[in-house]
Amino acid sequence: MLGVVMHGPRDVRVEERKDPEIVQPTDAIIRLTAACVCGSDLWPYRGVEHLDGPTPMGHEYVGVVEEVGSEVANVEPGQFVVGSFFASDNTCEVCRAGYQPSCPHRVIMGSIGTQAQLLRVPLADGTLVATPELPPADLVPSLLAASDVLGTGWFGAEAAQVGPGKTVAVVGDGAVGLLAVLAAERMGAERIIAMSRHEPRQQLAREFGATDVVEERGDEGVARIKDLTGGLGAHSVVEAVGTQESMMQAIRATRPGGHVGYVGVAHDVALPGDELFFSHVHLHGGPAPVRRFLPELIDLIWRREIDPGKVFDLALPLERAAEGYRAMDERRAIKTLLTF
Repeated sequence: MLGVVMHGPRDVRVEERKDPEIVQPTDAIIRLTAACVCGSDLWPYRGVEHLDGPTPMGHEYVGVVEEVGSEVANVEPGQFVVGSFFASDNTCEVCRAGYQPSCPHRVIMGSIGTQAQLLRVPLADGTLVATPELPPADLVPSLLAASDVLGTGWFGAEAAQVGPGKTVAVVGDGAVGLLAVLAAERMGAERIIAMSRHEPRQQLAREFGATDVVEERGDEGVARIKDLTGGLGAHSVVEAVGTQESMMQAIRATRPGGHVGYVGVAHDVALPGDELFFSHVHLHGGPAPVRRFLPELIDLIWRREIDPGKVFDLALPLERAAEGYRAMDERRAIKTLLTF
């Protein structure tokens, strides 16, 4: 099969890889219908994260089941399925509490690499969710978004305690931040402030439900949020970047007693304890428990109540994956869809 392999910073290749096989009786093999490049894939692409040799890439996926292990009961060959970027048993106490990425039996799908034609999915019964039937082609991008960025934006909004009557600010205008805007709108937020400097992303944020756009960053961005909220700050802030600047911007833009939901993959983030102590701001976040939300999100997509697939503004065949990475790195694309 063909699959994407990163050999080093800005060195992305599409190569022949060995076809996957059933290893454990709980595995499934799926033939991918589509895959994509994630903003978090850009950390190793830019050299911020070190790779220990050539590495298969990708952790978002949808496709059709081809084969299942002897202990798989919930999905079967021929079904179209959506999976999370963490495989989990979905039966242990941690999973039942809704935190599947911390399942003691978890497998990080990024360690397998989903930007490929075929994929072995461990713990298939707990990880994969089937659609009611084979989806029409126009729903595939939105279902793929549910595999990560939609569920991550959704978790960010939930962790920030978004709800009716609240003002929400979203730090980050990548796919996760934009879909946090969509989630906030669905959760009934009264006012949604998208922080973005890029006109196409601003436009999509407004389509998803943003009522205001703030272009300033850092302390200036915080001041602008305070101006818009009577000097208090937002009730709920979603941090969807993962840098020191974005985290502090999120915390400082939150009113006392408010909530920050942080879902950007953190890199060298250090929180000043004294400032946090006196802020009275709640912090909650981490890797999104996408599996918790998948049934609801698939249903919303299937009934065409939401269209998260709009975050894919560049579609390329798998063989041109390197172009997709480059376009996202240069901010010429929000998110690249890889087709087969």
